[in-house]
Amino acid sequence: MYIKSLIFSMFLLLAGATSEKYALEVGDTAMDFELKNVDGKMLSLKSNKDAKGYILVFTCNTCPYSQMYEDRLIALHEKYADKGYPVFAVQPNSPEKSPGDSYPKMQERAKEKGFPFPYVMDETQEVTSAYGATNTPHVYVLNKEGNDFKIAYIGAIDNNSRNASAATRHYVQEAIDGLIGGADVETTKTKAIGCTIKWAN
Repeated sequence: MYIKSLIFSMFLLLAGATSEKYALEVGDTAMDFELKNVDGKMLSLKSNKDAKGYILVFTCNTCPYSQMYEDRLIALHEKYADKGYPVFAVQPNSPEKSPGDSYPKMQERAKEKGFPFPYVMDETQEVTSAYGATNTPHVYVLNKEGNDFKIAYIGAIDNNSRNASAATRHYVQEAIDGLIGGADVETTKTKAIGCTIKWAN
């Protein structure tokens, strides 16, 4: 009985180490992917040859927090895309658990809001799992170093989800301004506030 308990404990430790290993952190190389955009095209991080980095955001149609940030994401894209840091949105939820986040519904939402950035679906949820995203929205600011993209910031967009004008810290904007100016990103990680991701069984 003791040996069985010991083996089971070792398995849990290894499982924990494995999941920890695959949750990307600040400083890690961002995993590339190829996912279907709302226009039907398959896109990856390297699809945009002019990108110096990305505002990679895990977001969705149905979460009220995501909805409150849609206009702010559009504004961030309009401000930074020409400077090499466009928004790249990934829809992480299982449509079986959240029908309002199905691919056709994504297309409807992107058209309704006029998203000027890619909005792709992580159908297998493998990308979401690999990055370690837990909420919508959950942002990863990426910065190109050589041929790879490195993670420079993880967390929330700003410090006031309900009222954009009341936000006193704009974490994503601060991170990108630092990268563009050649400075270190002062705040590299914050808590992502939003709805939990709807995982498939």
